Amino acid sequence: MSSAGESQKIPFAIGSWNGAILPGLGLTFGIALVATAVQRFSGIPALSPLVVAMLLGMALRNLAGTPAAAQAGIGFTLRRVLRFAIVLLGFQLTLEQLRAVGVPGLAVISVTLAATFVFTKWAGRLLGVETRLAELIAAGTSVCGASAVIATNTVTRGSDEDVAYAIACVTVFGSLSMIAMPVLGEMLAMAPAQYGIWVGATIHEVAQVVGAGFQHGAEAGQAATVAKLSRVMLLAPLILVLGAMARRGGKAAHGAAPTPWFVLGFIGVVLLNSAFPLPEALHGEVVGLTGFLLTMALAAMGLETDIRKLRAKGIRPLALGALAWLFISALGLGLVGLI
Repeated sequence: MSSAGESQKIPFAIGSWNGAILPGLGLTFGIALVATAVQRFSGIPALSPLVVAMLLGMALRNLAGTPAAAQAGIGFTLRRVLRFAIVLLGFQLTLEQLRAVGVPGLAVISVTLAATFVFTKWAGRLLGVETRLAELIAAGTSVCGASAVIATNTVTRGSDEDVAYAIACVTVFGSLSMIAMPVLGEMLAMAPAQYGIWVGATIHEVAQVVGAGFQHGAEAGQAATVAKLSRVMLLAPLILVLGAMARRGGKAAHGAAPTPWFVLGFIGVVLLNSAFPLPEALHGEVVGLTGFLLTMALAAMGLETDIRKLRAKGIRPLALGALAWLFISALGLGLVGLI
């Protein structure tokens, strides 16, 4: 009798769990829809729906409050949906893209990324910025903006306010790069491929890279896009290294840092996509789904962010973001001049 009773409880428990996450899942889905619509109807391609979703979530949380019934679904989106989206991100990358950049280009990208990450962490200590927040700003600046921030936070385990602040930094300074770099590229009379690698190796977000790259012509835009996607691929080893360091150092205040197994899924998808590319139509659908799921994750992050705590962090993290931006831009320009 007891075993039969237990078997009857299992479907009920699963149904209750699904019911618990649906309100929050629906809320983040709705915010992501609105954010996507805002981006499309704005006519501004570089306006990231990820940032819009985070701002909408923050507005709802701080003006009206997050519904208690939505909490479970918001947590589910921040963990499971986010990690699934990062795995799907692998379908946008192939090993052929690495080969297309060439050894000199890959050297510029790798050295710029590693040096910027180390410099930002060091500068964060000098400025007195919290370690986790400095690490998130370092990841967002050196790799790929908001996506890198939220992916890195799976092992860094900063607060939602840390994530929001780091994303604000990479959004502001990446947008400044998108405006300034085409002007500097013209002033310096840079060759299209050289300019493209500089832009792809240094600007924060993929959309910002595309916007700045194609202002210098089609060849420069294509070189910038490929360089940027090659840089995104380095997110996987970065997270694995940070996760290993966190576990070894026992630095996670909320318990031991988890092993980022989803990163192995990301690498596996890259290898799969390199060997068996998706049909073009299906690839476009997967890219769209990936972006939408990441937008849901940023909506959830906004719904968990308290603006009062964000304000309390002061101006030092913003100064760190500015220093990191100037460092990566100058270092990338110097290295590109050598190839």
